[in-house]
Amino acid sequence: MNSPVRRIFVEKKRKFNIEAERLYNDLKQNLSIKGLEEVRILNRYDIQEISDDAYLKSLKTIFSEPNVDTVYEEKIETKDEWKIFGIEYLPGQYDQRADSAVQCIEILTEKEKPIINTAKIIILKGNITNEEFKKIKHYCINPVDRREAELTKPDNLENEIISPDNVITLDGFIEKSPKELEEFKNTLGLAMSIEDIKFCQEYFKLTEKRNPTITEIKVIDTYWSDHCRHTTFQTKINSVNFDKGFYCDSIKKAYEEYLSTREYVYGNSKKNVCLMDIAVIGMKELKKRGLLNDLDDSDEINACSINVDVDVDGKIEKWLVMFKNETHNHPTEIEPFGGAATCLGGAIRDPLSGRAYVYQAMRVTGSGDPRKSIEDTLPGKLPQRKITTEAARGYSSYGNQIGIATGHVSEIYNEGYVAKRMEIGAVIAAVKKENVIRKKPKTGDLIILIGGRTGRDGCGGATGSSKSHTDKSILTCGSEVQKGNAPTERKLLRLFRNPQFSKIVKRCNDFGAGGVSVAVGELTDSIEINLDNVLKKYEGLDGTELAISESQERMAVVINKEDLELMKKYVEEENLEATIVGKVTDDNRLKMMWKNKKILDIDRKFLDTNGAQQNTDVYVEEPDSENYFNTIPECLNKNSLKTAFIDNLKSINVASQKGLVERFDSTIGAGTILMPFGGKYQLTPSLGMTAKIPVLRGYTDTCTLMAYGFDSELSTWSPFHGGMYAVVDSVAKIVAMGGNHKNIKLTFQEYFEKLTDDKKWGKPLSALLGAYEAQKNLKVAAIGGKDSMSGSFNDLNVPPTLVSFAVCVGNAKNIISPEFKKVGSQIVIIKSPRKENQLPDFETLNKNFSAIHELIINKKILSAYTIGIGGIAASISKMAFGNKIGMVFTREMTRKKLFSPDYGSIILEIDEKENLNELLGNLKYEIIGRTNKNSVININSTKIDLECAIKKWEEPLNNVFPIRRSINDSAENISYERENTFKAKFSTSKPKVFIPVFPGTNCEYDMKRAFEKAGGDVDIFVFKNLAPQDIKDSIKSMAEKIKNSQIIALPGGFSAGDEPDGSGKFIATVFKNPYIAEEVTNFLNNRDGLILGICNGFQALIKLGLLPYGEIREMDEESPTLTFNKIGRHISRMVQTKVVSNLSPWFSNVKVGDIFTIPISHGEGRLISNEKIFKEMTKNGQIATQYVDFYGNANYDGSFNPNGSFQCIEGITSPDGRILGKMGHSERIGKHLYKNIAGKSDQRLFEAGISYFK
Repeated sequence: MNSPVRRIFVEKKRKFNIEAERLYNDLKQNLSIKGLEEVRILNRYDIQEISDDAYLKSLKTIFSEPNVDTVYEEKIETKDEWKIFGIEYLPGQYDQRADSAVQCIEILTEKEKPIINTAKIIILKGNITNEEFKKIKHYCINPVDRREAELTKPDNLENEIISPDNVITLDGFIEKSPKELEEFKNTLGLAMSIEDIKFCQEYFKLTEKRNPTITEIKVIDTYWSDHCRHTTFQTKINSVNFDKGFYCDSIKKAYEEYLSTREYVYGNSKKNVCLMDIAVIGMKELKKRGLLNDLDDSDEINACSINVDVDVDGKIEKWLVMFKNETHNHPTEIEPFGGAATCLGGAIRDPLSGRAYVYQAMRVTGSGDPRKSIEDTLPGKLPQRKITTEAARGYSSYGNQIGIATGHVSEIYNEGYVAKRMEIGAVIAAVKKENVIRKKPKTGDLIILIGGRTGRDGCGGATGSSKSHTDKSILTCGSEVQKGNAPTERKLLRLFRNPQFSKIVKRCNDFGAGGVSVAVGELTDSIEINLDNVLKKYEGLDGTELAISESQERMAVVINKEDLELMKKYVEEENLEATIVGKVTDDNRLKMMWKNKKILDIDRKFLDTNGAQQNTDVYVEEPDSENYFNTIPECLNKNSLKTAFIDNLKSINVASQKGLVERFDSTIGAGTILMPFGGKYQLTPSLGMTAKIPVLRGYTDTCTLMAYGFDSELSTWSPFHGGMYAVVDSVAKIVAMGGNHKNIKLTFQEYFEKLTDDKKWGKPLSALLGAYEAQKNLKVAAIGGKDSMSGSFNDLNVPPTLVSFAVCVGNAKNIISPEFKKVGSQIVIIKSPRKENQLPDFETLNKNFSAIHELIINKKILSAYTIGIGGIAASISKMAFGNKIGMVFTREMTRKKLFSPDYGSIILEIDEKENLNELLGNLKYEIIGRTNKNSVININSTKIDLECAIKKWEEPLNNVFPIRRSINDSAENISYERENTFKAKFSTSKPKVFIPVFPGTNCEYDMKRAFEKAGGDVDIFVFKNLAPQDIKDSIKSMAEKIKNSQIIALPGGFSAGDEPDGSGKFIATVFKNPYIAEEVTNFLNNRDGLILGICNGFQALIKLGLLPYGEIREMDEESPTLTFNKIGRHISRMVQTKVVSNLSPWFSNVKVGDIFTIPISHGEGRLISNEKIFKEMTKNGQIATQYVDFYGNANYDGSFNPNGSFQCIEGITSPDGRILGKMGHSERIGKHLYKNIAGKSDQRLFEAGISYFK
């Protein structure tokens, strides 16, 4: 008999209800609900199969915190005039809050899991009409992944398990008429063309001589989708015709060059002309000419891969660097959070399948104007504001949890992206070459599925991404978008980083679109799959769903059967599941078994045809006669120069995106060389991203650089010029950062409207020809790419989009940043001249790029910036903002020259002592001014005040993505000093540091490196909780490891996804286990141990009571806590913190008053305390560090105290100082990191901890 369902409601107390405040403001401002007076938000939990004891224990520890939350059991008091509704996920969607709550209770009880359902209850007070209430619900509930929740409590939470029907055979399929096949295609919602379906009919009729199963048709539809097989790009081009015109002559000439190159590359081969061939011909030509010797060739082609020499401690190691770009345009359009999150997840798994560790990501997106009124939203669409804010939240949530630094974020605004959003994730990864063993699968080899379980929520992802949209799409695509589970993917990253595991993998594929059918089906030609072995999230899935469902956090690997037990061991060590789902055979067929029946049996040759050959003709139209480079917005010509200058900065594609960018963790991994914003004031945007190769041991300066290029307006005018200058701009940015353009590799992202006639086909063909010309002339190759050809919504289309991502390997010593460095510098432009047809002079461009690189290596250039949208005016302004160093233009500037883009040209800052004629004599350069000490840009006798310019530059997107939130109050400057001798009672030559890794922990590598560098012996332990016995074993092991350690270090991350509704709860639940709690007490009281908690670790120490009380105890209403940042979002940036107490041995190497510049990255870093506790901590010297301004004063300004922490507190200690918790990531430091940020960062924290025991 089932236990009764318990219901609780948890509501944040007044000063903690950030989410309710945000929704109130959103509804008032964006939905214009004038009569709204108050919004309340309550998290509702329905719980079953839990004991009375566990329920009572979890009520005030897991589901709520007494100092932050108010709890209502069973019901809440309401009034008739209040409007109330609930929101819950659709059945089958992943609910991280419920999952984390279940995991926490399982830790508490060490028994089987309870059943938990969650919902969000929203209470609206005020004079709200029924029509407004309907409008609010429509705004808050996206039917793709959520539904309105019932307000009455259910009697039972267990889902009824309905046994799935047998897979049906499609009787009569092989005899259907053409008209019946058309009806068949529409009825099943297939993405493949009618020609493909006829091709299938012919195959089953003539070759197999039977009717297919529904599984076979669905798998073929998935396999042949544009998303999986690039059907559009593989379409045979029969003829290409060109308009007569000035610009079309250049495009035609490029096409003729392409045809000539084909002859050189293929000889007499009759290979089809197609978009794919144009995309790869540049690479093939350069490879044949012997210019791509560093390319890593293999049968595994999920990511671009190059051979790299990495200098580690002065010795060269052979590594592979891999990179990949991925789009999730379709899913992000209809379910922004999940679509954007899984965009990054999918991109990560591609190089991961190559056994490479992903360490940095770039996000480039396309959106309509998010500032537009909600009333302007097209029928069948979500508002652009909702799409872009939720997508940013989704991508950042996933990346921040998984622990990958997002080094560069850029959103492109163009009304064409209202048709369908662009969501690109580009990642870069590396692996020691000796750890990658690639072998051809042989008969008898096993196919193992590792990672997440399968659900119904991933069906149709590949085919859905291949379709254009209509106004019904948002109502019919629910099952095509998944929620990602970042902690599980983090475990996969750890597993594949283990060389012992990676070396037994013969071949690997990731579970992207198409699920088992594609991931396993692509591993080798002959495979038999047993779908009964596929682990499921829940029962009731049929064979077809198991075959095609896209589950995010899964990998398929081929191993020798002799390695099975070894493989299982490594997988279990990372708290992951693995199961044998298939075996390699020798009959050249793909087979699937389900319920002991064969539901799929297809010849590999047929599957590999990718469907019926599609054909098309292409017509290229002449671009508009008005040259894009000669046109600037009318307002920039008509108004005064000062007004025009400010208006240019306020234009949406020039305006600051700082409020968007700082949501993404940019420093995890301790390898980031350039912060996204640089200078003293952290205001100058970097041109791209650069990070060190993630070596686990030793020191390296070998690094990678990545930058993108694309101008949507230029590409709309001429896709040919757009494609060409996308390449030029991406390469120029790498050069301006310090990279060598001769070493660059490219990867493209193509995104175009649905191609329904020959003129539309002319757009991608022109763009690819432009990119090909740039590759050929710059001698840089696109060695990868991704195409998406469904950017249409009814009659609205995305702009012709070819984004070029440039990647280069370099040296951290040579990386420079773009902010002005000093007063008196000479500012020059190295010009990239354009020919009459507006094409670059590539000879000059190559010469410029080589010269600039040499100058950077020789330390002759202080800063550099490219000239993109907004022209010289925007570039100079951004260079000036970071350090608020002004500039005087020493020559007259026309409006056209000031405000027009000039791709390929680079602005340089050169020291005033340098002789420019000697330095730049053989280059075409132009001196445009000098930097000065006044915070003013002086141009044509017009003065632009930098403070005013910055304010106007930050305004346009500030309401969409707020930059900072300050508190109007003054903070106390704290100082505590006493005589101390820091020495442990027990000494040891190599102190043992215990670092537990929980689901969601992601900073353990950085913490380990910091302690090992300081001389510690580090023991990393993965806590396992897949089954009750795993929990018991882990608790026992943890207690033993604590017993044998001198230091416990709790690293940052998002334990259990910072759920349920709060950070650190999972860790706290583990440490409150009686066995572990007893050992920790002994560790502190009898063995003089030290404890350090950073970020998530600090949050856990607070929830345990170890801070500030020095003992494990329950929290009460008086206890300090760490809660959501005042701004209501994640914050990643550098902050200044001051050491204000010398009580703790952790700060024995620094002095009170010392100021350090430290990375922060958190969503819940705001420390809240009442005055009584604050005064006690101050008196005891427990307040260790404070956020301070440039003068060393505690300051509530959001630029200095970004999370709004009470009294600007960043770190606190226990009464005896031996337990330290802090939000700043002191472990994320190193030589040549954060080169665009001034200040010292090494607090010598870890050395102090180790020295305590020596």
